[in-house]
Amino acid sequence: MPSRQKQIPSSLIRSLPTAKGVMGVATCDKGLPAMMMALAGSGHLPGILVPGGVTLLSEEGEDLAKVQSVGARFAHREIDLKTASETACRSCGSPGGGCQFLGTAATTQVIAEALGMSLPHAALIPSGSAAWRDMARRSAVALMEMTAGQTPLSSILTEASFHNALVLHAAFGGSTNLILHLPAIAHAAGLPRPTVEDWQAINQKVPRLVDALPNGPHGFATVQVYLAGGVPEVMLHLRKQGLLELDAPTVSGATLGENLAWWEQSERRQRFREKLRELDGIDPDEVIRPPEKAFPSTITFVKGNLVPEGAVVKSTAIASELLDDKGVFLHDGPARVFASEEAAIAALKSTGEDRVREGEVLVLAGLGPVGAGMPETYQVTSALRYSSVGKNLAVLTDGRFSGVSTGPCLGHASPEALAGRPIGKLRDGDPIRIRIDTRQLVGTVEFLGDLEEFHARPTHPDLAPDPRLPDDTRLWAALQNASGGSWGGCVYDVDEILRRL
Repeated sequence: MPSRQKQIPSSLIRSLPTAKGVMGVATCDKGLPAMMMALAGSGHLPGILVPGGVTLLSEEGEDLAKVQSVGARFAHREIDLKTASETACRSCGSPGGGCQFLGTAATTQVIAEALGMSLPHAALIPSGSAAWRDMARRSAVALMEMTAGQTPLSSILTEASFHNALVLHAAFGGSTNLILHLPAIAHAAGLPRPTVEDWQAINQKVPRLVDALPNGPHGFATVQVYLAGGVPEVMLHLRKQGLLELDAPTVSGATLGENLAWWEQSERRQRFREKLRELDGIDPDEVIRPPEKAFPSTITFVKGNLVPEGAVVKSTAIASELLDDKGVFLHDGPARVFASEEAAIAALKSTGEDRVREGEVLVLAGLGPVGAGMPETYQVTSALRYSSVGKNLAVLTDGRFSGVSTGPCLGHASPEALAGRPIGKLRDGDPIRIRIDTRQLVGTVEFLGDLEEFHARPTHPDLAPDPRLPDDTRLWAALQNASGGSWGGCVYDVDEILRRL
């Protein structure tokens, strides 16, 4: 997260005082949100985003989500060294582009198109392909037209466009990291930041329509979502439900509604959907489903005595076999507390007495902004999904997850452990209950022991800020905490900071 705040793209834009317009080209999970923040913060200029697209599936190796669990699988002798090394070398089907799954990079491309910052059918495009190069050329033409018409990006980014972005996030089943990035983009644009209540309200209305990795049941690749029609195809279903702000302007020069009217009748739509049938033998309507065949919505915010200010889980990605017939996930288990991600990874790979055990709730404490700079956790959650060691386990952390994480993994637990709050008081063996209703989108995470004794405890003795944190990260943690914290996008609200000073 601190790397996103360095705002190198913003500095570059400001270094060009005679610039008449800005084209941003970015791809991955930090650079792309940073680029969008930079463009939004330069809204007095015409601006357009060219997403870097996605890489193709490998014909021989595993997808880029599963392959990241080779360490845990090798440690438990589920694969041998030769298989592990060869698998890791064969996972990318093409150079460049974001991952093959709907992680943070791919989700942010979807959000950019929903905001109107990129051309229709630009998100998730095969990186470097003829289609990508054509999109880049057309984006340049669109930027020239915006410049000629003196159309600043601030006229594109409106509260209506952010509403559409929230809707598309839910419909795609996007990464929980957008709960951090979308408010930051809104803040850069000078618009109200989406709140937890806004996310909750949208997810109560909008079902998940896209079957893409890491979500199920099939888990198609991002390039297959693109061929099935991508963002505009999903929007056609949402338009029928009356969930979109169709008058929102876009960088194409047309409104969202006008773009969708074109897409619905376009030769391009028919050509790409037919290509998916021809190349992969896949029905596009199985990748992007109509509302009558939709899945439960994407995210659930949970409360409880361990997370009085909330936590979040991508509930749509909890495997159906873990749910009861009412769509409820219930887990009672003892806490297993780790004060660093490295310690948790070691326990997941161990076959000795320090190994993780079935039924435990893995508590990764001290990974919030103050403790560790809020790094991204994935090796833990990938082991839970793809290794035998991960059966019947849950995760609770004040850090955040990779966008490809799945399962009963609760992140952004607030307040964070090093604020002296509940998650920081947990000890090994403490009884925890997690309940997530994936249909009603409500949940709780509770300590089940003696609450009076629990609240009287000091913070876990192993918890301390990571001594490797550089001063600029520590400063970022303090300033973002004064500006609304992680629920507010981890930004610098300068007026609020100055008021406190």
